[in-house]
Amino acid sequence: MTIENISANKSFGGWHKQYSHQSQALNCTMRFAIYLPPQVSTGHKVPVLYWLSGLTCTDENFMQKSGVQRIAAELGIAIVAPDTSPRGEEVADDKHYDLGQGAGFYVNATQAPWSRHYQMYDYVVKELPNLIEETFPVSDKRAISGHSMGGHGALTIAMLNPTRYSSMSAFSPICNPMATPWGQKAFAAYLGKDKNSWKNHDASELMRQAVQFVPARVDQGRADEFLKEQLKTEILAASAKVNDYPLDLRLHDGYDHSYYFISSFIEEHLRFHATYLNT
Repeated sequence: MTIENISANKSFGGWHKQYSHQSQALNCTMRFAIYLPPQVSTGHKVPVLYWLSGLTCTDENFMQKSGVQRIAAELGIAIVAPDTSPRGEEVADDKHYDLGQGAGFYVNATQAPWSRHYQMYDYVVKELPNLIEETFPVSDKRAISGHSMGGHGALTIAMLNPTRYSSMSAFSPICNPMATPWGQKAFAAYLGKDKNSWKNHDASELMRQAVQFVPARVDQGRADEFLKEQLKTEILAASAKVNDYPLDLRLHDGYDHSYYFISSFIEEHLRFHATYLNT
């Protein structure tokens, strides 16, 4: 697959780069960012953390605001941040921020007009990792993390593919989308009215029923304006307790839904993932 380098910036001895490529899964041109730590210059293949961002974001938000490069350089972990949805004039969209472009929800849409392009699950799980591992000096050891909508994506994708990911984590994830306005709107549009099909994309449902466990960490701010209506962290905690799932859930007084929260704890998340990526 041909990819085009858009930009390159040296950072903490490594390189942050943006690329575009034609996605077969999404039937459009996509962009992703990758941080390659300095260890790759010595011929080492490094593990990869895939980061999934939230509503309205692109590949740029996390890479520019989180400060992840410093600790990734120390630990020798590559970071890959895809866009949050297909993009382009021919790609279906909605006038509201929580559906359409910028709001792919990391599922494979089955309903028109979304199904033509919105196959974000296949893109994140299959197409993008294949491209990364064929193109860059990385190993097949993978972890996954994300924020808000991306936290939902990280948790559900890891639990649906427990042998592909060594660990999973999330900041402020949408934990029970079947029971929230964001999730109900997106799932009805992308997946249809049959709520049985929604269960495979609900982290609380998956955690309650899991038979293979992926080590998990979730951080949530108690001052998050979306906590009560949209995130439902307490439902995820109850599901983990029922199934004795290895979930390290941490609640933080005063923190909100912003990148100030993410940047405060991203180092702890990377060290958590490094424990499993380096075994």
